[in-house]
Amino acid sequence: MKRHSNKEDKVCRSDAGTYADYRSRLSGIVEKIVAGCDDTKCYAHIDYEQLPSQAAVIEILNKLRAVLFPGYFNSEKLDPVNLNYHVGRTISELFDMLSDQISRSIRHDCFKYDLACSECAERGYMAALSLLESIPALQDILAKDIIAAYEGDPAASSYDEIIFSYPGMFAITVHRIARRLHTLGVPLLPRMMSEYVHGETGIDIHPGAAIGERFVIDHGTGVVIGETAQIGSSVRIYQGVTLGALSVPKGKIEEMKGRKRHPTIEDEVIIYAGATILGGDTVIGARSVIGGNVWITESVPPDTTVMLETPNQIYRTKKAKI
Repeated sequence: MKRHSNKEDKVCRSDAGTYADYRSRLSGIVEKIVAGCDDTKCYAHIDYEQLPSQAAVIEILNKLRAVLFPGYFNSEKLDPVNLNYHVGRTISELFDMLSDQISRSIRHDCFKYDLACSECAERGYMAALSLLESIPALQDILAKDIIAAYEGDPAASSYDEIIFSYPGMFAITVHRIARRLHTLGVPLLPRMMSEYVHGETGIDIHPGAAIGERFVIDHGTGVVIGETAQIGSSVRIYQGVTLGALSVPKGKIEEMKGRKRHPTIEDEVIIYAGATILGGDTVIGARSVIGGNVWITESVPPDTTVMLETPNQIYRTKKAKI
């Protein structure tokens, strides 16, 4: 065996000593971080009551998609013989996970805002059961969304393609789940779900938005739908569409909470890419067509087409060099 030279031994010992010197400073860094972690200096939640888990929220959504669309998002093979077993096992797991995360969300608000005890655990069980009971209804409305997407998109080769690969379908699926929890009065968790899918698809739908059946988001990147938006049936929107609120004056934020701040879109409206529609009093009438890149802050009557005038485009041909 080759022995280290004295010079090599000195280098190794020097490196080890240097590492130990630097590492010994970590305890001081930790003490400063811990000392600074209170509500006056940084946002921290150091308590015996746990916050909801983002990892658990993602797992819940994955399991819910596997139940809503059996056979599409399962890791194991499903067939008519084992379907009941797999769905039953997943529903049991979902009940435990949902009730725990919902209870954590409710308990967080109780402690954070010093609210009266509201039987967090039992409310978690009730809300989890209510969401699971609504799965057949969710399947029905999602099926209509899929059919509408297929019927309106010549590029769609099958329903399977829409379920597997359309970001708009993914965003709508998660929204309908989050919306159900929102209507049940569950805090925090629905928004965690909507922001997860926002990060995955670029589509930002607040769980408070009320959206009718046969809803289609085509392409989808950059779509924003605000909390109090109301959308009718058979509405199709394209990428970059904003259904937003007008800017709130400084000092009026609390006053505006709970008010309708986002537009109403009636049945069978089409909104093309880049359109911006703002304001709680703004209503886009049924069967209207909103062209790309328009800016709307006032109501539009039914059966109206809104578009920008065609811009003057200039074409210049480069002269060939002689």
